[in-house]
This record gives sequence, structure tokens and C-alpha cells, in this order.
Amino acid sequence: MRASDADRAAVAQRLRHAVDEGRLDLSDYDERLRDTYASRTYGELAEITADLPAPAAVPLVKAGSTAVAKREGPGEEWRSWAGTAVVLITIWGITSVASGGFLFFWPMFPIGIWGAILLASALGGRSHGSH
Repeated sequence: MRASDADRAAVAQRLRHAVDEGRLDLSDYDERLRDTYASRTYGELAEITADLPAPAAVPLVKAGSTAVAKREGPGEEWRSWAGTAVVLITIWGITSVASGGFLFFWPMFPIGIWGAILLASALGGRSHGSH
């Protein structure tokens, strides 16, 4: 039976996953990827991944589930904000010292806007990841 473009893309994804796991080196991956996109049938595609383990089952997540949202704790967003604030203020400080005087405190804009969004989200009771 003839394979579709979606079938070839699925095999290509499986090969990328195998490289990420260290099961294939880059030259083997490159050769198999070329063979994947040249394949015309399911049998040809099956030969390309015959020596690879079956892909792990991915647990399904119901719509509205908070399983994805629980990956990061609520404080993770604030830690990202604080880390970025430190970097921006450091850049501002270095450029101020290099110029010989205090420059306009431009980090207040990205830090302030991002902080206001996080605060509004926290006060509004929105959980992480919901839209």
C-alpha cells in the first residue's frame, strides 16, 4: 500500500526522536531520512525503522485538564521574571558605568509590563497555561 506524506513525516519524527535518544548517529539519521522521503510504500517505511524500538505511548490529556499546567509551579513564572530583571538591570548598569553616568532606566518598561501581566494573572485567579 502506498504511503502518504503524513506517514513519511511520522517516520521522520520517529527518526528525530531516535537521534535525540542516542540510538542513531547523524550519518545514519541522514541516510534514513533520505530513504524515508524517497519511500513509496508502508513496507519501505517499515524497513527504515525496523531496528528501532516502538515509540512510547503518549498519555492523552483531556480538554480542560490541568496536567500540562502542573509542570511548572506558580512561582516559576516569577522566577523567570526576576532572572530576566537581574539580567536587564545588569546590562543597564554596565552601560551606565561605561558611559560615565547613569542612563535612562529603560529596563523599567519590559520588567514593569511583564510584572503587571503576571500580577494581573495572579490576582485574576487564572491558572498557568490557561487562556
